[in-house]
Amino acid sequence: MTNFNFQVTPAGFPKFEPSVAVNLLIPGIMVAVSVDTTTGVPMTGLYRSLDGGFSWSNTLLPLPPGFTGAEAPTVTYAFPSTFAVAVHVFPGASFGTTVVYVSTDNGATFTPPKIVAPGYGTYINNDETNITADTGQSSPYLGNLYLTYNHQFNVANSGNSTAFFQRSTDMGTTWNTPVLLSSESDQVERPEVAVSLTGIVYAAWVTVNPSYRYVIRRSLDGGVTFEPSVLVSNIVPVPTILPVPGYGFRVLTFASISTDRSIGPNTGAVYAVWQDYRQGYANIFMSKSIDNGVNWSAPVPITGAPAGTQNFFPSVDVDPLTGVVNIIYYSNQVNGFDLDVYVARSINGGATFTNTRITNTSFNPNGSNPTPVSLIGDYIDIVSVPPGGYIGIWTDTSPGTQTIFAGYSDIVIP
Repeated sequence: MTNFNFQVTPAGFPKFEPSVAVNLLIPGIMVAVSVDTTTGVPMTGLYRSLDGGFSWSNTLLPLPPGFTGAEAPTVTYAFPSTFAVAVHVFPGASFGTTVVYVSTDNGATFTPPKIVAPGYGTYINNDETNITADTGQSSPYLGNLYLTYNHQFNVANSGNSTAFFQRSTDMGTTWNTPVLLSSESDQVERPEVAVSLTGIVYAAWVTVNPSYRYVIRRSLDGGVTFEPSVLVSNIVPVPTILPVPGYGFRVLTFASISTDRSIGPNTGAVYAVWQDYRQGYANIFMSKSIDNGVNWSAPVPITGAPAGTQNFFPSVDVDPLTGVVNIIYYSNQVNGFDLDVYVARSINGGATFTNTRITNTSFNPNGSNPTPVSLIGDYIDIVSVPPGGYIGIWTDTSPGTQTIFAGYSDIVIP
């Protein structure tokens, strides 16, 4: 069955930057998060479904004492009933701090926020968080939590940003010493981690200065050490504001990465996905590695969208049982202005993709605002619902304000 367009959160105060995770043992249990301004200030909204997305409870995760706002939340699932949420909180006794909440009862309750990467005034800001759990079925590091964030330093003087990594081997109770992934001379955007069937950790990020490029580093020991950087591809950056009259929202270029953890013909394949302007318009590109991240294929566009349209905010996830590749993205291809959400799916290891529009109605990114908005969030998300399904989640303005919507399918592609 499919339920391509349903509302997760009530309309009203803006909600954006959604992330979603699914219990692989009981796929009807889903937990999503977003920036939620219901109280008038940005908080972390927590949304939980026990029926495969048909109904959702809504609540807010508490801020640590002394902090006044939250943003950039992400959520992950770990066997058997754990969900972990990473968030950037600000400001307070420490500015720009990364915290983690953990639930061991399928999202019913969460621990208080644990400060993992503290910020320090205008010197250090830890933002653009990502959290991933090792669910590799043949991994010796099963259950490890991997946290990445954009470590911005010398913030007061327009300093630089580097990719940082931390791991927890006890479900978030303690966290190991941070690992610097990128060079301090490179400026990066939002690192992300994927884990293979056997526990290989792939950390990915986009370097934006001195040049745009997609970079990965690999760990063979559960995140203790990382091998040297590997270039996946150079990138032609998408304009920060897309060249469409009436658009004012920013579009940052982030890395998205996933691995094939199935036992199918593409087991071990790694898929790197990003938005790129090399065709003269924003499109979604993919590169694939079949040798555990050592070598990467030439990038190819995967949307089939008409030339001149704008396609952006991609996120990729590979089904751990079937190996189906699922990629979600925004596109204005219906009328050149309003946005829709599409999902590209591949059953042959990324050789070909079928693209499906999963929004019922195109929506104006500005909602009911008479002038262009400056932000619709910086990302959307998708996660596989085994075997062969998915749930995608995004910010929609159909109700007039930024509201979290989702689309679900459990149809296995033949």
